[in-house]
Amino acid sequence: SALSASSIRQQFSTDINVQISAYGIGFLRHVNTLLACNGDAPDVGLHEGGYLYLATAAGEATLRENHALQKRHGADVALLSPQQLSGRFPWLALQDVVLGSLGLSGEGWFDGYLLLTALRRKAQSQGVRYVAGEAVGLQMARSDGVQHVTSVQLKSGDALPCSYAVNAGGPWAAAIAGWAGIDLPVVGKRRTVFHLASPAALPGCPLLIDTSGIWLRPEGKGFICGFAPQAGDDADFAPLEPEHHAFEDHVWPTLAERIPGFEALRMQGAWAGYYEMNTFDHNAIVGLHPACDNFVLANGFSGHGLQQCPAVGRGLAELMLTGRYQSLDLSPLSIERIARNEPLLEKNVI
Repeated sequence: SALSASSIRQQFSTDINVQISAYGIGFLRHVNTLLACNGDAPDVGLHEGGYLYLATAAGEATLRENHALQKRHGADVALLSPQQLSGRFPWLALQDVVLGSLGLSGEGWFDGYLLLTALRRKAQSQGVRYVAGEAVGLQMARSDGVQHVTSVQLKSGDALPCSYAVNAGGPWAAAIAGWAGIDLPVVGKRRTVFHLASPAALPGCPLLIDTSGIWLRPEGKGFICGFAPQAGDDADFAPLEPEHHAFEDHVWPTLAERIPGFEALRMQGAWAGYYEMNTFDHNAIVGLHPACDNFVLANGFSGHGLQQCPAVGRGLAELMLTGRYQSLDLSPLSIERIARNEPLLEKNVI
């Protein structure tokens, strides 16, 4: 998560994801009080700069459909014509663009590492104990045809007894689920983030989602950007080496065409990390597994994990403490949709 673009948006194509983000932005806005610890109020540097999706004629209908869904849930988003886009962002070249969707508030970026640090410190202040060790298996029991996790086995030989075992294994979640005999369609997909410097001034620059799928946002005095490889070039668990060739061959030329001022762009650095990609429908898999009464899933977020963790963490805490979701029903994300072969497809995967 610390390697991610650390951003949050309301512009999703499924009801549950928009609802999750509505809670997430409220959490981030009040993180200084919610995660205050011993008088220290953390600041995660939230900047509500918005997301801007651009669409060609081929994508216009989908953008309008998604916009209507987002507005039904109270998202502060606006559709902009090419003329309106040029007025707001004169540095954009819009020759192929017929429509844009801009988040006016409730979207932006933050410091993901500081958020993770603040969450950990707050948990420790409330009695949570972190154990350093490599988990290698689950000890299971069976009753009335249903499995039950009794402990987590560590490589050291120790075992950690548990009332619940939560699979938050990121891209390696499928291996953990396998310890309980569960198939999980989650794999690691490499994504590269490029750190850029440019003399071009882009006043009011939001997090831009180009029609090509390339994304860009401000970071300090420069920018960061990334892209999604074509399916044939997107191997599972590819080595975590930045794809520098893709920047030279694809990313830079595409950005320079969209933002003419980026012809003098320089790449200052790059890093790579894994998306925990749910290959079934690119949406999170959340909740108890029906074949194991205390094995909880928080997996397959497909690039949305950091922004969705406040709402999902709250929901799973409610589920384990009270037996059901209280604040927001996360059952649309249950693994049972996979058994029914009923994908909850998210169109806006970056």
